[in-house]
Amino acid sequence: MELHRRHDWDLTPAEAVALQRRLAAEVVADRPLDLAGVRLVAGVDVSVKDGRSRAAVVVATFPDFRVVETVTAIRPTPFPYVPGLLSFREGPVLEEAFGRLAASPDVFLFDGMGTAHPRRIGIASHMGLWLERPTVGVGKTRLCGRHGPLPEEKGAHVPLVDRGETIGAVVRTRTGKNPLFISPGHLADIPGAVALVLACAPKYRLPEPIRLAHKAAGDF
Repeated sequence: MELHRRHDWDLTPAEAVALQRRLAAEVVADRPLDLAGVRLVAGVDVSVKDGRSRAAVVVATFPDFRVVETVTAIRPTPFPYVPGLLSFREGPVLEEAFGRLAASPDVFLFDGMGTAHPRRIGIASHMGLWLERPTVGVGKTRLCGRHGPLPEEKGAHVPLVDRGETIGAVVRTRTGKNPLFISPGHLADIPGAVALVLACAPKYRLPEPIRLAHKAAGDF
């Protein structure tokens, strides 16, 4: 798959923050995401173990999640763990994995944040600029923002707000289970991101494409 390479990865944390601030202005987080046009959805995950990062991208049909392609890549982990700078830890190995894709997914679901990020550019937004395809961030824990009470029923969702700006949604994908923090990455919007995640989570808390990628990435 062709990537729109935007920068090198060899940056200090301070340089990475400055780059995020510049790139965030290019993120498009209000484009309607039409599920009727989605045929292939990719799940993206990275597992880190013993100083190595393994990326997995699993492409599946939508809405029945038959696996079409799985690609992986392994590289030394190049960047320290710094909250809010996950892109620079996982980006290099993801770049390699994306470059191996033969399929052309309509949308990518990332295990990580999109605009639900202090600088509005989590890994789903950052890599979305490289992919130039719709991307959605699926966070398992809150990175920033606040939200009101969330009903226990599956499908319930409330806005996630940070400094007066709605940056995503808190979504219950299974009744009585912890919610997910959903946000557009790039070339998507909040309602479309929520609808896609719910459509991709018919049985489990995590969307099926991310579950498939998590299994592939963790299979060292």
